[in-house]
Amino acid sequence: MKHFTLPKDGGLIETGLPKGILHAYEKICTEIFDEETIASEKIAEAIVKAIKTHDSQEPGKLFKLGLSTGSSPITLYKILTKKYQDGEVSFKNVAVYSIDEYYSANLADKQSRNFRLHQELLDLVDILPENIHLPNGKVDSDKAYEYCAEYDKQVRGLDLLVIGVGEKGQVGFNEAGSTAMSRTRTVILPYQSRKRQSKNFGGIKDTPKSAITIGVSTMASAKKIILMAWGEDKADAVYHIVECRPNSECPASFLQEHEDITMFVDETAAAQLTRVVAPWLIGPCDWTKKFIRKAVVWLCQTVNKPILKLTLDDYLKNGLDELVELYGPYDKINIDVFNDLQHTISGWPGGKPNADDSTRPVASTPFPKKVLIFSPHPDDDVISMGGTFIRLHHQGHDVHVAYETSGNVAVHDDVVLQHMDAARQLGFGDRFDEVKALIASKKPGEPEPRELLNIKAAIRRSEARGADRSFGLNDETNVHFLNLPFYESGGIKKLPRTQADVDIIKALMNKIQPHMMFMAGDLADPHGTHRVCTEAALEALEQLKEEKVQWALECQVWLYRGAWMEWELGRVDMAVPLSPDEVVEKRHSIYRHLSQKDIVPFPGDDPREFWQRAEDRTSNTARLYNELGMAEYQAMEVFLRLY
Repeated sequence: MKHFTLPKDGGLIETGLPKGILHAYEKICTEIFDEETIASEKIAEAIVKAIKTHDSQEPGKLFKLGLSTGSSPITLYKILTKKYQDGEVSFKNVAVYSIDEYYSANLADKQSRNFRLHQELLDLVDILPENIHLPNGKVDSDKAYEYCAEYDKQVRGLDLLVIGVGEKGQVGFNEAGSTAMSRTRTVILPYQSRKRQSKNFGGIKDTPKSAITIGVSTMASAKKIILMAWGEDKADAVYHIVECRPNSECPASFLQEHEDITMFVDETAAAQLTRVVAPWLIGPCDWTKKFIRKAVVWLCQTVNKPILKLTLDDYLKNGLDELVELYGPYDKINIDVFNDLQHTISGWPGGKPNADDSTRPVASTPFPKKVLIFSPHPDDDVISMGGTFIRLHHQGHDVHVAYETSGNVAVHDDVVLQHMDAARQLGFGDRFDEVKALIASKKPGEPEPRELLNIKAAIRRSEARGADRSFGLNDETNVHFLNLPFYESGGIKKLPRTQADVDIIKALMNKIQPHMMFMAGDLADPHGTHRVCTEAALEALEQLKEEKVQWALECQVWLYRGAWMEWELGRVDMAVPLSPDEVVEKRHSIYRHLSQKDIVPFPGDDPREFWQRAEDRTSNTARLYNELGMAEYQAMEVFLRLY
């Protein structure tokens, strides 16, 4: 299966650029890759090479490898397992040290970190049992201090430590406040950390309140360290780890002093690094039209001026002399970028009929268009592009929405009981006690009972239908529930994406034969669903193109982002302005998703409700356009055109 990466348009010319210049702003040398799988392959190659080199130089001596669990190394462990199966590496001469564990936790507990390490790697390779070293999450409290001190001695001097970093720059369970001198110890897990981990335990009340972790100084004693981070939600942490001064609010930043450390990131996790944000400060660039816009928008925000007020001095003092030399004079660049950005704004996201469309994002013909909106969860459509969705429908296009997954794991048990009680009160049937007993039978960390998941899926479907009906869409003919199989694991960890998922999407695409499709382009969804859904939809479209299906060859694909992040203005191809009334209409459609208000089981760190996130995001985009010299709007939804 193919992996989706965002399209590139211009940027730093790295060929021939000395490494010292390329990494000039980085205190930890950082390697950026298109996506996680490619980066994980490179890390796996580095691990295999290190093991083989050690075996040849120090035969008979164990190679000490430190590993972590969590979401970051999952792909890496799959690749390492494959390399072992292919005979590329043996782990018989490797001693593995796990860096952390919940306290108290049995190694056999399915929620334990070390159970996962066994499940994802250790049980699949030829490592000897006596060479596996795991923190004991059940050590008696009166012996914990001595135990941690002894484990610290064992784990010091690792030949290689490979570890993922958290959204706040955590390493292991070294949370904010950890010092550079910290050693292996028991720690109290703060509420936000427990909240992040609660997805593995079925709720925060069952999530451990403490853990054992090796310390930052213990990690720093390793001969070589590899850090890894994937996704937009890690971008802020990566920036602080790599480019900012070490501080206890970002514990991984203390590792900057290590003599042999490398950070591996995908392009979304690298989004805030200087060589991505302002590569013209690093070296020569490929100045495409969009890249010039990116640079000018950055300059406006740096000097706090609108586009048409930028001066030659602004360009020269901020590292954009190459741009002026190649494409100046500066005032021409100002006008060109102003017009370019202005032409992204369109109140007709499906094309304006009988109009000159030479500078519009979407052609005027055909009209009306068939439009297919893909929504990974049953509310992403109205949260991320609700105003555009509503406007497309009101402007007469044949708009269809496809809810790719059931969203069943994101319904709180109390919401289910409330629906059961309503049915009982209305005389439609009394299953309250039966469902209550079903909920009580759940086991933390285990998949939920299928019957309960079916009820939760029905609740989400009814909410999605209600949201669509709120602005007049026919929920019988234009609303489609795909229930992609990969999602139906019964828990947060999903099944692999397969051709079965792709075939379901292909069938719907062929049925509708859209002129335009909208898909989720935000790849930082905390549970990975957005990425899997978009990759499945793009794979379906690619297969149809390979089959020479005519509509597929002509179909436009537009990418929206959700409530976590928005497209940076340098990437935007279409900006749809919303009036105050349209913002309210969008809000009302989001309101229909009642199960997602206030008590969502796994909402992430953002305390705002989804409608608040959506409105803040779109109003901020409108503000940015206004500050650049564009007209002032209430809100804006923006899109990137993929095809």
